[in-house]
Amino acid sequence: QVQLVESGGGLVQPGGSLRLSCVASGFTLDYYSIGWFRQAPGKEREGVSCITTNDSTYYADSVKGRFTISRDNATNTVYLQMNSLSPEDTAIYYCAAGPTVSRWDYWGQGTQVTVSS
Repeated sequence: QVQLVESGGGLVQPGGSLRLSCVASGFTLDYYSIGWFRQAPGKEREGVSCITTNDSTYYADSVKGRFTISRDNATNTVYLQMNSLSPEDTAIYYCAAGPTVSRWDYWGQGTQVTVSS
């Protein structure tokens, strides 16, 4: 069974950090591009970051310099390190896997990130 499971979300104060994890089962992550997306209440889902099969990385302008995406093929896990968080980062964060960065075949269930004092 193909599955992506996110974890690591929670409540954090402005300026704080969180590390999200996305663990794959039923397939091997290193053959896929992996993306992180988020959806805030009342807003459309947006791309946050992605990493390709050759480890090229891309970031939305709103998170450049604050977020870092990485993969650990040995554990079939992709991480999103989020630093200097602000209330504008509050959203449900989803990971997705696909053969290219323009096609996402598998999605996780999401993890809530709330940035608030």
